[in-house]
Amino acid sequence: MGLRIAGCAVALLVFGSVAALAPRPAAAREIVALGGHRYAPGTILVKTGERRLYLVLDDDTAIRYPVGVGRKGQQWTGVSRIDGKYVKPDWAPPDDIRRDNPKLPVVIPGGSPRNPMGVAALTLEGGEYAIHGTNQPGSIGGFVSYGCIRMYNQDVVDLFERVGIGTPVIVTQ
Repeated sequence: MGLRIAGCAVALLVFGSVAALAPRPAAAREIVALGGHRYAPGTILVKTGERRLYLVLDDDTAIRYPVGVGRKGQQWTGVSRIDGKYVKPDWAPPDDIRRDNPKLPVVIPGGSPRNPMGVAALTLEGGEYAIHGTNQPGSIGGFVSYGCIRMYNQDVVDLFERVGIGTPVIVTQ
C-alpha cells in the first residue's frame, strides 16, 4: 500500500538515522543572499526555471541546492507543506509512469539501486508530489521528473534534518 505521489509513491519508513545513508554533502550546496525576496525562515522555495531549491534561513540568506524538476507538461506551481518524512521509501510507480514504462515492477523496495526515490523523501500535502533523493545523480539540474523535486542524496539528507512536518513549500517558475 503506497502513498501515491505523482511520479513517486512512498510506501515504507525504515527507522534510523538518515545522516548515515549518504556520504559528505554535495559541493554544489551553498549559502546565498536572497536578493530582496522575503519569505519566512524555514520556508522551502523551489524555482523550477533555475532548477534550484532554497531553504530560507533568515531575511537575507538561504541554502541553495541544485535539483531536478518536472519535465515539460509535468511541472506545477503552488504552495504546499511537508506532510511526511520517509527514509529509504519503497516506490510504487503510479499509473502514468507505468503507462510510459510498462516493464517497471509494481514496487521497488527502498534501498534498491533501482529505486528512484533515493535515500529519503519529504512528501507534500495533497499526496501527489515529493522532494526526494535519486538513484540518477546525473539528472540533477535537468527537467527530468513527472513533477517531483529530485535532489542529490547528500542534499536531501541535509534538508531532511533541517525541516519538519508542516514546513511550507512554495514552487514557482
